[in-house]
Amino acid sequence: MTEARPLLLIEDTPSLQMVYETILRSAGHEVLTADTAEAGLRLFREQPVSVVLLDLMLPDRDGLDLMAELLRLRPESAVIVITANGSINKAVEAMRAGAYEFLVKPFDDQRFLHVIENAARGQGTGSGPRPEPPAPLGDFVGRSPVMTAVYSKIRSVSRSMATVFITGESGTGKELCALAVHNQSSRASGPFIALNCGAIPSDLLESEVFGHLRGSFTGAIADKIGAAAAADGGTLFLDEVCEMDLSLQTKLLRFLQTSTVQPVGATRPRKVNVRIVCATNRDPMEEVRRGRFREDLYYRLHVVPIHMPPLRERGDDVVEIAETALKTLSAEEGRAFQRLSPEVADLFSRLPWPGNVRQLLNVLRNVVVLNEGDSVTLPMLPPDLETAAASLPRPAAAVLAARSGPTLDGLVGRTLAEIEQIVIEATIAAEGGSVPRAARVLGVSPSTLYRKREGWLGQEPPEAAE
Repeated sequence: MTEARPLLLIEDTPSLQMVYETILRSAGHEVLTADTAEAGLRLFREQPVSVVLLDLMLPDRDGLDLMAELLRLRPESAVIVITANGSINKAVEAMRAGAYEFLVKPFDDQRFLHVIENAARGQGTGSGPRPEPPAPLGDFVGRSPVMTAVYSKIRSVSRSMATVFITGESGTGKELCALAVHNQSSRASGPFIALNCGAIPSDLLESEVFGHLRGSFTGAIADKIGAAAAADGGTLFLDEVCEMDLSLQTKLLRFLQTSTVQPVGATRPRKVNVRIVCATNRDPMEEVRRGRFREDLYYRLHVVPIHMPPLRERGDDVVEIAETALKTLSAEEGRAFQRLSPEVADLFSRLPWPGNVRQLLNVLRNVVVLNEGDSVTLPMLPPDLETAAASLPRPAAAVLAARSGPTLDGLVGRTLAEIEQIVIEATIAAEGGSVPRAARVLGVSPSTLYRKREGWLGQEPPEAAE
């Protein structure tokens, strides 16, 4: 049944206002609309609103500040934030601050209404529970805020035909992301064809992508269907696309513009229906600046970007990934491992993992093959991890213990806000003034520390207790 109370839409773009209102009213919702934060706050105070659609980019006030005030006035309200592709970090920050859900433009009508209906059902009595974060997709493991943002973005873009451009370091799961986009789309029953552009010699890559006819070149002893034609009705995943030769980039651009393929040696092109997903571990814009990647191709491919975060930014995900993989590897190798010891879990959470998930899996396989037991302990780990562990900054507790400043006795009786400031500033000082290193010690993102320190400007710092 449709929620009786009106929805509040706070959006400053008239065309988007009209689109959202039309969708919502067609679904039976009553909608109140405001184009500024001030007008939205006034309507929220005057009307029995419990579900708010809030664009984070408003002309008169920061959307996060407005959301915080709305939730202070009515903590039970469901605030759904709307953000653009380039503002995912702000959307994640909003989720941490209490947003019910976020939508990334562009999103389809069904996704939009599904989120609204869920929020309305949960808020119908004014006391509905907050939803669980979006579940991991496909073979992904982990529910960290950065991955929650990735899952939501995949769900938002999957039902469109837009080209998806995935970036991220090696080993972060770019192919898993591409496969999740395919499996969530209406093309899930069609083929998913993956092609690693960096693993195929440049003189053979054109044939691999577009195919060839028998006799078209030396060694072409039979007709070959290329990856583009093989993906007809499904998804073509071009991994390491920035490795593609410039001459082939021209042909790829023509393919994207015409949706036709012409095998090497053929005289007539063939029409295909393919969705393109591509990925790179390089900075694509830097490749454009250096003349190694066509600018027009970049803008044709870079429609919906998705960035896969490195493992070091995924918090507790590393332990969940490790223990999930450990059970799988143990079953493959006939071992009994089920968990990490607390010491190993703590170490894994603090290591930088330059090779990301791929490096983590290699470490675990080494442990499983060479050891016996049900729990991974520190002596089982490969020697090269000892070197990495020795260079890690000390945990925050050790930093404070070694610092001639506030002790535990000196912290007792202070407010939590004062203790937080003391611990953060002490850790930054112990790390030589480096905010990124201090953030790693404290297990938060550097932006969190920068934001907190900005908030302390003009305040007297808490005196260090002896």
